[in-house]
Amino acid sequence: MEAYQKGLETGWAQERDWSQRAATAQIERLERQIRTLRDELDAKSRRFQIDGDQVVTVDGYGYRWKGPGTLEVGDRVLLPENYVSALRHGPGPFPGTVTELGTTYTGPLSTIVSRAPAAPRQSS
Repeated sequence: MEAYQKGLETGWAQERDWSQRAATAQIERLERQIRTLRDELDAKSRRFQIDGDQVVTVDGYGYRWKGPGTLEVGDRVLLPENYVSALRHGPGPFPGTVTELGTTYTGPLSTIVSRAPAAPRQSS
């Protein structure tokens, strides 16, 4: 009887492990499928230029760049004041970082004020 009970418990434990591995594999497959579909949709709807202006994403929001040269990911820029920035940073332009080239946002875009000035070097 003990052997039967032990075998039954082992069988249930193996079934639980198998079910958990199968569920984990299914979740991973669905997550990969979502990423692929999101990337395909992004590629179809991402805009890189509007009326000759470069379009970039700065800290998650789309902006236009009319200045000289092109911006690259990692460039620091000054963004126009808005209601939220005035509360957070005070009046005037505020700094941001280009995080992506292009944007999928389809509404109107504000224009970047300028490249941010280089931070002064500290002497030791």
